[in-house]
Amino acid sequence: MTTAAYALTDSWTMTRRELARWGRQPVAVVVNLVFPVMLLLMFGYLVGGGRGVSGAYLDFLVPGMLALTMAFGLEGTMVAVTQDLDKGVIDRFRSMPMANGAVLVGRSAADMLQSALGLAVLLAVAAALGWRAHGGPAGFLGAVGLLLLFRFAMLWIGIHLALVAGRPELVQAVQILVWPVGFLSNAFAAPQSMPDWLGTAVQWNPLSHTATAVRDLLGAPGGEPGHVGAAVLWPLALLAVFFPLAVRRFARLSR
Repeated sequence: MTTAAYALTDSWTMTRRELARWGRQPVAVVVNLVFPVMLLLMFGYLVGGGRGVSGAYLDFLVPGMLALTMAFGLEGTMVAVTQDLDKGVIDRFRSMPMANGAVLVGRSAADMLQSALGLAVLLAVAAALGWRAHGGPAGFLGAVGLLLLFRFAMLWIGIHLALVAGRPELVQAVQILVWPVGFLSNAFAAPQSMPDWLGTAVQWNPLSHTATAVRDLLGAPGGEPGHVGAAVLWPLALLAVFFPLAVRRFARLSR
């Protein structure tokens, strides 16, 4: 077998290991799937909102919630990484003849599968509430691609921070940083309805670019074509920074 084939085999083995955790921790999986649905129902029907939104608020809210879901839920991956570090599991893996980084790739692959499942659940609930995509099949697939790209970038930020934190008890402190990124966005309201300084900060948020681009591709209120490029470039820029940082940090663990 070639080096690449060994790496793929080892990464798939680590992915299966992470997927096996789903069976041992079903409550955590269900919570991660239900939490975005609760937010959708709460902001759509209980809290209300939609300041500065033209058109049906549900059409505006659903793409924002899809983008927000890709930013949340990182604590599961971060806790899994720190637990493996704390218990010495990663050290044992590193002593075995496996590709360097296969543990991280397996963890990220499992997370992406769960993220795709979470998107499917949220889209099904939104459809049951009466929401419909109006951008056609190509627009729908493009929107899903942007959402998963954003998730992949956020995931490697989380993996790097988990490797830096090193202990499960420090994950909560790091996870708090995700909330301002999530709520300081245009997921729930249009930036034009906010004070100038706040609207400017919201418009610079990478999550806002993804939400706006997804709205455009799905034919929803608040969509702007010019944000599709930014919705691609922001995650790629974040990956260019945090992916090598995470790999480098992992490589230095045994030194």
